[in-house]
Amino acid sequence: MKLRIGNGYDIHRLVEGRPLILGGVVLPHDRGLDGHSDADVLTHAIMDAMLGALSLGDIGHYFPPTDEKWRGANSLTLLQQVNRLIHKKGWTISNLDSVIIAERPKLKPHLHDMQENLADTLDLDPTLIGIKATTNETLGPMGREEGIAVHAVVLLSALDS
Repeated sequence: MKLRIGNGYDIHRLVEGRPLILGGVVLPHDRGLDGHSDADVLTHAIMDAMLGALSLGDIGHYFPPTDEKWRGANSLTLLQQVNRLIHKKGWTISNLDSVIIAERPKLKPHLHDMQENLADTLDLDPTLIGIKATTNETLGPMGREEGIAVHAVVLLSALDS
């Protein structure tokens, strides 16, 4: 069986006047993530992990922030495009795991909805998608609630194996 592993990371600053979207779920919060698209750091980290597993660069190569076409884009739509690309290259997701680093809001009540959104978007069984949330124990930019970061790992397997 051919396997490839990819690692993804994304971070965005929290700002007023934007919705907070993680895994396609709009969360109740007084601030949202700043970015050219909807700034969904969970979905962005997963896309970077998928692309990295196949040495295909990062999401900025496919959806550059200089291109107005992607302003306000729904990251789940971008994730579908990346998923189609890896399938076209002969690969599929075996599983993925991620950790969201944020002091607030409390994410545990929303993790299942994020998992379901990602599973629907990627056409995967939800049990293949791990999403965890942690705080930074008030340390650093995440601890001071300046932003939210995500680490993601994706295992791909060849479609022909």
